[in-house]
This record gives sequence, C-alpha cells and structure tokens, in this order.
Amino acid sequence: MNALVDFNTVPQLFNRLVDYHVGKDQTVLRFVDKDSKEWMDIKWPQFRDRARAMAGYLYAQGVRPGDRVAILSENRPEWAYADMATQLLGAVNVSLYTTLPPKEVSYIVHDSGASVFIVSTKIQLRKALQIYDLCPELRKIVSMVSPPDDLENTEHVDVFDEAMEGGFEYYEEFEDAIQANERAVKPEDLSVLIYTSGTTGNPKGVMLTHRNLCENLKSALQRLRLREGGRHLSFLPLCHSFERLGGYLGTLASGMTISYARSIDTVTRDILDVKPTVLLSVPRLYEKIFNAVSKSVEEAGGAKKKIFVWAQGVGFRYNLKKARGERIGPILSAQYKVAFKLVFAKLHEKLGGHIEFGVSGGAALPKAIGEFFFSAGIPIVEGYGLTETSPVLSISPFDDPQYGKVGHIIPGVTVAIQNPDTSEILGELLGDNYPSSLTTEPGEIIAKGPNIMKGYWNKPEVTREAIDADGWYHTGDIGRFDGGFLMITDRIKHMLVSAGGKNIYPGPIEEGFKHEPWIDQLMVIGEAREFLTALVVPDEEVIRSYAKEHNLAASSLAEILATEEVQRVFDQLFRSYSRTAAAHEKIRGFRLVNEPFSIENGMMTPTMKLKRKVIKANYGELIDSMYANVT
Repeated sequence: MNALVDFNTVPQLFNRLVDYHVGKDQTVLRFVDKDSKEWMDIKWPQFRDRARAMAGYLYAQGVRPGDRVAILSENRPEWAYADMATQLLGAVNVSLYTTLPPKEVSYIVHDSGASVFIVSTKIQLRKALQIYDLCPELRKIVSMVSPPDDLENTEHVDVFDEAMEGGFEYYEEFEDAIQANERAVKPEDLSVLIYTSGTTGNPKGVMLTHRNLCENLKSALQRLRLREGGRHLSFLPLCHSFERLGGYLGTLASGMTISYARSIDTVTRDILDVKPTVLLSVPRLYEKIFNAVSKSVEEAGGAKKKIFVWAQGVGFRYNLKKARGERIGPILSAQYKVAFKLVFAKLHEKLGGHIEFGVSGGAALPKAIGEFFFSAGIPIVEGYGLTETSPVLSISPFDDPQYGKVGHIIPGVTVAIQNPDTSEILGELLGDNYPSSLTTEPGEIIAKGPNIMKGYWNKPEVTREAIDADGWYHTGDIGRFDGGFLMITDRIKHMLVSAGGKNIYPGPIEEGFKHEPWIDQLMVIGEAREFLTALVVPDEEVIRSYAKEHNLAASSLAEILATEEVQRVFDQLFRSYSRTAAAHEKIRGFRLVNEPFSIENGMMTPTMKLKRKVIKANYGELIDSMYANVT
C-alpha cells in the first residue's frame, strides 16, 4: 500500500499524519507502564504535543537546523518524541546502540559533534557522565531516569519528563521560530547519522537525508502490505536502519500502532499481548522458532514426523496457489484445513494468532526456514539493503515467493552486477522495469537511486571509495540476478583464499547450518589454509537435553562438549554436509566452544555480524590445533 499522506521530509510526514488522524481516536504508540505493568495507549494528539514539547526544550537549549542530537535508548515512546522533536527543528538524530561500551559511545558523540545527549537508564546515564568531558561540543545530558544520589557532576543533567514539561511552555514561546524551521527543512538536508558497526576499526557515520529516507520509504511501501489499523511489535533497535524505516517511519506512515516490547527477553510474551499483524525481525527469531519446532518433531519421530512432512507439502502447495491467485481445488483445501489444525495452528497461536506476514532483514534467511513459514500460511517477505542505501534495495514479491533469493528491486532504484576484476557491468535492472527475466553471472552488487547516502560523516576519501565517479554505490556484497530476482552470495571482504588458491565465500556455508538445531553459531576458517574447518557454538539447551537423555557423566557445558558422544554427533553432522559439498568447500575439522560470540565479549557487532578477526585472534591456538597434523 501507499502511505496515508504524501511527504518529502520527515516533518511533513509527521505533521500531515497528525492532521490525517484528527478526530479518529487512533492509538499510535503503546508501552507497558513500569509501575502498573499495564499496557498504556498514546493517541496521535498526545504524540504531537509531546514531540512539540521536546522540540521546545531542545530549541531552548540552542539546538538549530543541522545540529546533532544523540539518543542512547531502548525502544520506547521517549525515543519517538526525541526523534520527531529533532526532525521538527531540522536537526540531526544520532542514535546509538545501548550495548555499546563507553569508549565507542564517546567516539560517536565526539565525532558527530552532538550538543545534546538523551539517555534512558541509569546504566546509559553513567556512560554519558563518563564521556561528558571528552566531548567538548556536548552541552546537555537529558536522562529518562532521575540521577541516583551516588552520581557526581550531574549539574548538566536534565530529567526527560521535567524537560518535556518545561518544553510545553518553550514551544508556545518559540512556536513561530520552530514552525519556520519545520517549513525550511529541505529534502536534501541531513536527517540522521547512523554509525555503522564495522567489524574492524571505528564506526563510520552514514549521512542520510530526508530525501534518502522518504523516497526509500515510499518505494518500499509499494511492495509491502502494511495496512491502516495494523499492529507492530517493536523490538529491533531503532538505531538500526531496518527498524527505523520499516518499524517506525513505515508503520507510522501506514497508520499502524507501534507497541514497544518490554525487552528483548520478553518478546514471546509481548507477542501474545500485542497480537501483531506483521512481524519485523532479523532471521534469528525465525530460526529459533523453526529449530524449536524441528527439535520437537525429531524427538517425536514416527507418525508425528510423517504428518509434519505431509503438512509442509500440503501447506506449500496451498499457499503457493493462494499467493499466485490460482484456483484451489476442494481436495487441497480440505487437506490444508487438516494440516493447519494438526501442525500449524499452534505456531499461529504462539505468534498471537493475527500474523498476516513477516519481514526479514539484516541477514540472509535460510531457504528451508522461509519455506516452512510459507507452508504454515505466514509468508516471510525478505528484504536486502544496507545502512548506506537507507536501507532497502530489494523486497521479495508476495505473489511469487522464491526463498533463497532477496526479491525484486524496489521502484526508483537501479541495481547492477559488476565484475570486481574488470569493472564490467554484467547486467543492471531498474525497479520500475518488472517483469524481468534478467540473469547474470556473479559479481559485486552496486546501486544507484535517491536512497543512496549523502556520504560518510567527515570522511570524504572513504565516501569516494564507496561511491564511484559514475554515482554507483559499491555494496561490497557479491551476488547475481536470477530471472529478475536478486541473489546474495557473500561479502567481498569475507572471501577466503585457500592455500590451493581457491576463492571460497564462507557465508553460504554458514547459512546452510542455521537450520541445524544442534548449532547456535558457526564460523568457517580457511584463509591460506589447506582445507576448511569450523568453530562451532552449540545450542546449549539442545546439548544439555541430549546429555540428560543419554546419561552422560558430565555436568558443566565444557565437560559435555568434550564427551565422545557429543563429538560424534557433530562429526556425523559435518560428514553429512561434506558428502555433497565441493572438494574445496568440505569442512574437514571442527572445534566446539562453549562461549557464544556476542556483543559483550567483542566478537559480534551490534548488528549481530561476526567479528571474524577478533574471533580468530581469540581462538588462535584452537584453530591451529585443527591444522597441527598437516604437513
């Protein structure tokens, strides 16, 4: 669907949505009150008044067009108030991941030159106070909690609720000037700075303009079925471009209600409360659901397993005909009713019972998982893009689901495949030119369009490396077109070159193991080595369940992983994979590690990407042991 209103800037979108909802009594935001534990509704007039109040406060603090306002907060209504207030002033939102340590927080706040820093919890307030003196342009900290008595040097801290209360008066006082700023915002003006969490080095500030965000949003909405009155549960970080565009601006523009999850740990419970109509998530959530179902079926075996396989086949045929608008015969229709009752009904119940479709972004969705949800009547629309592309480049079509691919290019955007060695364009496709049967050889994915970033903040040389003289943004991803569908292979920088000179992309290999219930995380090793090996983080719940069932004489996870029985399970798993893999892609050794790769231990980025160099450094001796007998 299209947005409820037309817009070219974020302030236009907000103000026109406010006008659209006059007299409609529509809830726009929902959250759980920390005292009553009850869900609280925020209507559009309240959202408008609170955003304006924060705009009044920020204006009184000296925030003017182009100034940066940093926000370090979980998903909550205050984030939306602060963001919209910043946009109304023509200022720039600099959002940070709550998991970042003080050192990285300091770098981003200092590099962006933020003058106001809005934080949520006591933990985040301590970070802000710790880095305050290191950021000379930072004038004010706004805390969503009152500073504890044990904190010193809090004279430059204002409490969010008090700031907003005073902001109502400031807005009245400066209303003419603030509204003049709103009207003066141009599509080419900077709207947000999103710092990409690189796997090496300091993060880079991606400059996205109002035009970048608004054009990308309008194009993406043409390919999605977000609808007025729908419900969205927001749990992906709002500082991530996927949630900012899809779960925030996209849902607002479509007239949906946003409910904020209490925390990432309460998502399954919140889903039952909110009963979302659409689920926006990274593949990890879908993988966990799929693996839990698969484990249950495997343990049951026998008739239950046969029924499950039968139901998947029936469900896929039924929903494929439904998606394509084809006639569904009475026999298939009757079979699907049985399959739904026996197999799929519980899945729908766990997802609130009202899910119309899911959206997956941020990483590749394994084909088997996409097909499973589709068979259950929950199509997952996969999207592809990067922060630098605002972020959407492609979205899979509802009427032609092809899992393992990332869909069609969105309107207004051109994507090409370029030979990374010769720079020859192997094929290009404008999103407006479907239907298309374009098929190409693999190469680097490059893109043009109104969604391509303005550049990297204070990094003109790095910007020139990313956007060439012809205006193509180089994604660094390897992929190809297949019948008009875009397919992703891997990142160029992740490519391994074996000792035998073979170029190997580890991404597809790692993705292939994501549906294995035994495996939580996996990283392929092989750069300049004679063969591939893998570091494996097993699924602790599955491992402990196996140990209990088989009466293994071990208690700690490390002891369980070292048992012959568990080692044999993984040895068989990798042998099974290697039987059908190309010779240079066989995994000939593995080591099990009991500490997950995480943001906290520095082995993952905030966007859940592996920091390969860090992992290899941390497990250097373990990796070398897999090649110890190679001569």
